[in-house]
Amino acid sequence: MDAGSSSPIELPQQFRQFTISEIQLATQNFDESLVIGRGGFGVVYKGTVTNGANGLIIAVKRLDSTSNQGAAEFWNEVQMLSNLRHCHLVSLIGYCNDGQEMILVYEYMPHGTLEDHLHKFQSPLPWVRRLKICIGAARGLDYLHTGTGIKHGIIHRDVKSSNILLDDSWAAKISDFGLSKLGPINQPSTYVNTFVKGTFGYLDPDYYATGRLTRKSDVYAFGVVLFEVLSGKQAVDSSLHEEHWGLVNWVQESIKEGRLKQIVDYTIMERILPRCLKEFVKLADRCLHSNPKQRPTMAEVVICLESVLALQEKANYPLQPSGLRIFGNKVPKLLSWSNGEKSGWSKRSLELYFGTIGGENKILRRFDLGTINVATYNFSENNKVSGWEDGSMYKGRLQNGLDILITRYDSISRSQDYKNEVALLVKLEHENLLKLFGYSIEETQVFLVYEFALYSSLDRMLFDPECTLLDWNKRNKILLGVARALLYLHQHDIIHGNVTPGNILLG
Repeated sequence: MDAGSSSPIELPQQFRQFTISEIQLATQNFDESLVIGRGGFGVVYKGTVTNGANGLIIAVKRLDSTSNQGAAEFWNEVQMLSNLRHCHLVSLIGYCNDGQEMILVYEYMPHGTLEDHLHKFQSPLPWVRRLKICIGAARGLDYLHTGTGIKHGIIHRDVKSSNILLDDSWAAKISDFGLSKLGPINQPSTYVNTFVKGTFGYLDPDYYATGRLTRKSDVYAFGVVLFEVLSGKQAVDSSLHEEHWGLVNWVQESIKEGRLKQIVDYTIMERILPRCLKEFVKLADRCLHSNPKQRPTMAEVVICLESVLALQEKANYPLQPSGLRIFGNKVPKLLSWSNGEKSGWSKRSLELYFGTIGGENKILRRFDLGTINVATYNFSENNKVSGWEDGSMYKGRLQNGLDILITRYDSISRSQDYKNEVALLVKLEHENLLKLFGYSIEETQVFLVYEFALYSSLDRMLFDPECTLLDWNKRNKILLGVARALLYLHQHDIIHGNVTPGNILLG
């Protein structure tokens, strides 16, 4: 394919094709001071483009004429990312294909790459943050392998710490799809014959020896990343003994000799629960199994990592509630509140409660009533979520384009209905639990603002005789998501108490 040819694929309307002039303006004509990375494809620049009335910060990856990658990898990445959307995949905003220039434009990741923080920067990554980064990256890969919604799963083929980016809240995003391949789903042993490509230190030995690429090749590479995260050492590390410059050989020998602590980065040694270390090492070692069929799937990896995180967080921040209902009024009392008021909670005490409950780690946003009114079209009946049994729920959209859900309680005195939910949701974070963004208190009314995750509730989908959307594959994925959320809650000693189809929201 000619580098100067037009796009050979159909792209979504919101996908933007930039001119070289726009790219030059955004990067101050590729100013060296704006370079934020260099890789096999080329140099990456930080830039700014206009986005309506605002400026949008972007990352601009420019193909180097001397790179061993070219038009094939360029169009492969454009095609892959134009069809994929997931919170743990980097978003491709657009591209430039102008003359000899082939440029990819992504959302900007303020915290750079995982590799940077493990091997270049002086400020060490805390152990819990490392775990959360691993979970995010694993979720992204699991989505690629089985959850893309297209006929074929996707094998990344170049999983490594430099291809795991970190956004402003430290969420992991898988990047660089130039080498990715399509592969049949639901057939883990099925392989794709292809030339061996990837990065030494992360390459699956079975793939290297046979040329047979499977999703388990990504699992192997991710196992290397897990040990890289645990040890702080590079996949090929000259600080290791000459016979063990490869991280995999060194950790596997250390495991055989029972010297697990030798593997651990000294900066996090004192923070790891021994049981968590044992389970983490066991999982990472399984990913590196010589027989691909004995390696876990990425879905299993996600569940195991979430289990390790739950154990660690339980030790760090013990929660002892006896029950929880995500929405509703049948919640046991989990917290006490002493405010000198015998007749319940006042507006003042609730303001103080919501303003401080998250601590330093998670501050809830206080929304004013005007913002909520605009978002819901003054609580229009068209925006009301029907069938909601506890309080009133409305869908809405903030002026920045963020879709939200709002529950409205008409009396401050019903604080028991929501205060325990708030107390727990600010401490819990999981892909399959609804996220709480903020609150509003106006006169006697209380509003809780959540992320928008509502295509419908499961009960409406199941019991609507005209609904034909829930095939077995979708039902299975829903059950898996619910099971993951409940496992996470149970590992924090939380009993949901009201698991029903009506309390399962579908995005």
